[in-house]
Amino acid sequence: MTTLAADTPRQYASAMEPIFNDLPMSVDIVYEGSAVGGTSGYMRPFVVSDEFEGFCQAQSDNSGGSTGDINVNIRSQGVVKLTVVGASAVTNINDLVYATDDATFTLTASGATAIGKVRRWESGTTCWVAFQAVSLRSQVTLD
Repeated sequence: MTTLAADTPRQYASAMEPIFNDLPMSVDIVYEGSAVGGTSGYMRPFVVSDEFEGFCQAQSDNSGGSTGDINVNIRSQGVVKLTVVGASAVTNINDLVYATDDATFTLTASGATAIGKVRRWESGTTCWVAFQAVSLRSQVTLD
């Protein structure tokens, strides 16, 4: 598992209307492109025990502050280009995609949290993934 240590801008498709949110942060740094998770209402780089809230749009550094001092801007819904471990063919379309940390995505459910589905397989392990924050899922079920 690797946690981002620098901004990693993501590529997004226009295939789904994006939804953005500004949510309060824990005492941490969330880099651009990181999957973001929430615990007790505060955001941080995603870890498996968190609820998935989306992808960070611009680095947010609250490492010198107190919990809730600043917000992180999150893309809570959309289609993002990701490297997905286990993806290998067009037959992966509609497969659930899981996160194990803020930068690792897989088709394996064990020890991971569902974040979306493969919308399009591009090549190798590169996929376009339709994702949605837990806070938006009252209308949509991933499984």
